[in-house]
Amino acid sequence: MTVDVLAIAAHPDDIEMTCAGTVLSLVAQGKTVAGVDLTRGELGTRGTPEIRLKESAEGARLMQLAARENMGFRDAFFRNDEEHQLALIPMIRYYRPEIVLTNAPDDRHPDHGRAAELVVQACFYAGLRQIKTTDKHGQPQEAHRPKFVYHFIQDRSLTPDFVVDISPYWDGKIAAIRAYESQFFNPDSPEPQSYISGEPFMKFLEARTREHGHMIGVEFGEGFISKRMLGVADLFNLV
Repeated sequence: MTVDVLAIAAHPDDIEMTCAGTVLSLVAQGKTVAGVDLTRGELGTRGTPEIRLKESAEGARLMQLAARENMGFRDAFFRNDEEHQLALIPMIRYYRPEIVLTNAPDDRHPDHGRAAELVVQACFYAGLRQIKTTDKHGQPQEAHRPKFVYHFIQDRSLTPDFVVDISPYWDGKIAAIRAYESQFFNPDSPEPQSYISGEPFMKFLEARTREHGHMIGVEFGEGFISKRMLGVADLFNLV
């Protein structure tokens, strides 16, 4: 399967919280988007890995992802090393995206920055033909290096290099986030409170998205960081 964009994130719900609006806007443009969760989020305060798997499937449906995979890496204990890179490279070569979206390069949760480093390096090594991999059917894979890797912004207030207008897709983003009923604001839940489970966190997500939108003169936006300089062919395409 070849997709235009592949979103790779440390935990189920990372994609929904950070770039669901962008995903929906891409799908509306006719682009194909797939998602890869590195872990099952098994160390989360609330819910279970099995519940998270069902919730991520619903999130994928609401975001209209072409596919969603889970690498099954150990939550909190995965590393940016040869073992994990060689596990992720076949996934990149399978989907052959032009663009990869991934975690913030620096964030409150240590998994996010580590995932960002892992994804960036795996994307580079996926383009080296002397690294031999096989697909799910045991067939040899061709090398493939995505053209761009962009980091979405998470808990920490990082300055984006560009912002995507998601104003028409705000409601869809919220619906995708709320697919994770075990994780987010639910006053009737018997689960213990966590950093993201209270109403203030949902207000924070809205405020962050409004802040990024304000930067480009729209209601809602999602910001991204690029580690390489971006260029434009037409100044009139900038907003």
